[in-house]
Amino acid sequence: QFLFVVIFTTFLLCCVDYDVLFANRPLNHSQAGTDRAKVTLPDAVLPGPHPLCSGRIRASGWIIFMLVMAAVFWLYRLVKVLCSVLGYWEIRSFYIKALNIPSEALCNHSWQEVQARLMALQRRQQLCVHKKELTELDIHHRILRFQNYTVAMVNKSLLPIRFRLPLLGTVVFLTQGLQYNLELLLFRGPGALFQNAWSLRPQCKRAGARRELAQRLARAMVLLGVANLLLCPCVLLWQLLYAFFSYAEGIKREPGSLGARRWSLYGRHYLRHFNELSHELRARLSRGYKPATNYMNSFSSPLLAVLAKNVGFFAGSILAVLIALTVYDEDVLTVQHILTALTLLGLVVTVARSFIPDEHTVWCPEQLLQRVLAHVHYMPDHWQGNASRAETRSEMAQLFQYKAVFILEELLSPIITPLILIFALPPRALDIIDFFRNFTVEVVGVGDICSFAQLDVRSHGNPQWLSAGHTEASAYRQAEDGKTELSLMRFAIAHPRWQPPRPSELFLSHLKEQVQRDAATAPPARHVLPEGTLATSLLS
Repeated sequence: QFLFVVIFTTFLLCCVDYDVLFANRPLNHSQAGTDRAKVTLPDAVLPGPHPLCSGRIRASGWIIFMLVMAAVFWLYRLVKVLCSVLGYWEIRSFYIKALNIPSEALCNHSWQEVQARLMALQRRQQLCVHKKELTELDIHHRILRFQNYTVAMVNKSLLPIRFRLPLLGTVVFLTQGLQYNLELLLFRGPGALFQNAWSLRPQCKRAGARRELAQRLARAMVLLGVANLLLCPCVLLWQLLYAFFSYAEGIKREPGSLGARRWSLYGRHYLRHFNELSHELRARLSRGYKPATNYMNSFSSPLLAVLAKNVGFFAGSILAVLIALTVYDEDVLTVQHILTALTLLGLVVTVARSFIPDEHTVWCPEQLLQRVLAHVHYMPDHWQGNASRAETRSEMAQLFQYKAVFILEELLSPIITPLILIFALPPRALDIIDFFRNFTVEVVGVGDICSFAQLDVRSHGNPQWLSAGHTEASAYRQAEDGKTELSLMRFAIAHPRWQPPRPSELFLSHLKEQVQRDAATAPPARHVLPEGTLATSLLS
């Protein structure tokens, strides 16, 4: 895709005669009997290695610079893809030879079955030499080492991704570009805090070196931000071209697609449990997509609906007349810009209709929000009883954003990401160093992991939850919003044979007793609606 976008864009800039295409210059046809008024597409394309095409490329230093930058990036991507292919080939061989799962039968096995075969293989051949057996938690720690750190940092509000702007209020900005830069700084870059894929740098574990490390990290943040600033024109151009080629056709075909919603990148980190694999997170959020859409659609602005009805009426009236004229005489289509007018009017009508609520639909925001909670499992305490408030909806929109907002954020990312790296992130450098030192533990056979991922309610439990009286964690060491407890519940349900730590086992036993008491006082099953909150929560 990258290679196609670069070549196709260069072709459009240098190898198309737009004066001929737009009929601004008469075309000199030399063949007899040729319709002189008819211009074909090949007439506007400069054929082969045309001197005018190559001359335009050589004459523009800006185009040559962009092509050189694109070639360097493409070679980097090529090397990265080749390394990934080698890694995937090793994984494929491991599945076939060690786990006895041929490629054609892979789709018939669940992750739990693959995991069971891996643990059985460890007992027979001891792949991990430092311990006799691997547990389900050990396997997830290896796979999700860096993801668990990121989830914990978002949970503790350590990353500067929340800003208060005039007129807009509180906004959350976390894009793929910003996340990539954070991973370079903390996990994968040449000067990252992790020296390899499993071990934190030794000096990061010493309290005496914290200020020196913080200064070094802040300097790396600024340098990386400056590098992003220098590359901003190239990255911004790529983002614009890729967004245009990716979404233009879909928007023309279905203009309402921009009004569809998606879970934001921040929402995926905020709602993710510790030790939750990517496919498990996708499945859980996909189950919550429809309830979340219904909740967000339950809010409507009467003023906006009135404006949309009138705009839709005016645009629809003009569109109806133009369509009637084209049906009466198709020569109307030859009028300049008539097709553009038809397309834009259709787009305006479609967008206006999306702002008009269904008059026969009655929503109950509290029940809708409870259905969302049954799948996503997390929400701030102040949302309870306030589901109908605009503040709750705006905070929910930070987790469940419009697709148009997602596209806009990605387009602005090359401009805003350097500013965050240079100005907002360095003041947090000391806190980040302290976080990695205080919340990193070394597990035999696994390496350095985030201590939150151990699911120990005594070390990281929250007294507001059922672990009250069974936690020794200070406010600094507690996970927010019951992240430790909910992650422990989910992992224990998904892996019933896993043996949790003693404090966590006590918490789970108390929880089961509470669930049994609640079930005893719940109404009979025949009185529970199929789409009720209780049934949805149990299925989730």
